[in-house]
Amino acid sequence: MSPETRHQQKLPGLEVALLERRKIREFHLTVSPLPGEELRGMLGRLGETLRENGAAVVRHSVFGAGAARGRTMKAMEPALGPVDWPVSWIEGDEARRSNNGSADALAGMQVMAVSGVPVETVRLGGRVVGRMFSDGWARNFLAGDLTAADTSAPPPEQARQVFDLLAAALGQAGMSMRDVARTWLYLDDLLSWYKPFNEVRALFFREQGILRGRLPASTGIHGRNPSGSAILAGAWAVQPLDPAAAVREVPSPLQCPAPKYGSCFSRAMEIAAPDLRRVLVSGTASIAPDGRSERPGDPRGQVDLTMEVVGAILQSRGLGFEDVTRAIAYFKRMPDAAAFRAWLADRGLDFFPTVSIQTDVCRDELLFEIELDAAVVPEGRPA
Repeated sequence: MSPETRHQQKLPGLEVALLERRKIREFHLTVSPLPGEELRGMLGRLGETLRENGAAVVRHSVFGAGAARGRTMKAMEPALGPVDWPVSWIEGDEARRSNNGSADALAGMQVMAVSGVPVETVRLGGRVVGRMFSDGWARNFLAGDLTAADTSAPPPEQARQVFDLLAAALGQAGMSMRDVARTWLYLDDLLSWYKPFNEVRALFFREQGILRGRLPASTGIHGRNPSGSAILAGAWAVQPLDPAAAVREVPSPLQCPAPKYGSCFSRAMEIAAPDLRRVLVSGTASIAPDGRSERPGDPRGQVDLTMEVVGAILQSRGLGFEDVTRAIAYFKRMPDAAAFRAWLADRGLDFFPTVSIQTDVCRDELLFEIELDAAVVPEGRPA
């Protein structure tokens, strides 16, 4: 990203990656609690940034204690105005901490917001399921907070409910699963039913006609939600409006395709237009080219290998870690986050907007997983 088009700002408790394009400005905001801070301080930083830039939220994820959801949502409206978008709430294992109304009940928030273009709220049966906008090159639909209606059903049945809800939400937006570039799938007890989950997902994708086509990038990981659903899902669908826009799979130079070991997702997806190239990297862990887990019991080794794999994906599309707009780092053991911080420090990556949470990864021996987005505005743009 050239100096003229790079807009990165790091403030206490707030990191902003701004992408300025033809008629649209994209804000990728990572909001973190400050020590001893109350919720209104954290939400105030977010609200002030949105108001100053006339930006509308299109995707909002909160990572924190489920018990804090009610009061956080209540505090959002005074800070942010009417919350007319889905808020995906994910609780990691570290969230069993303070629930006294302070911001330390939250690990952080990530928000994508846009200005300069109209934003439409998409509802399904009175339920807010996502937000939609056009950047001139493509229509974008970001769905979130999709949970099962019948939380008493077995987890695989709940997963099917959620996939059907996603398909219906896409239909409401005038899209289909063929348009989905990215999914987020948080399972409340990942290791106990990850295999049945993959079977449900594969059947759904087959029915949707995408199992042998372009699979979306994805993160499938442990995470509880306040509704008690066995799964919470989100998605990013992109429908090109111009031949110059494209959505395409990006293979991993250092790993095999995930379907080779039974997981239906792409390693990464690229969303490209004349004024932007964006790479969405799936949840990535320390997995060898033959699909085996690598470096068991070695958190630093797993971080090193995982980041090498992610770096190779970005480099294959002409991007680098300096172009990262947001990341989520997942740790089986929270003290291992020190290995990731050391990796960033060793490379001088002061701006790397990340929320870190403690969760199980898809295999018991895996200690670290990361997902991230990176984007570059070509030199000479915006037009």
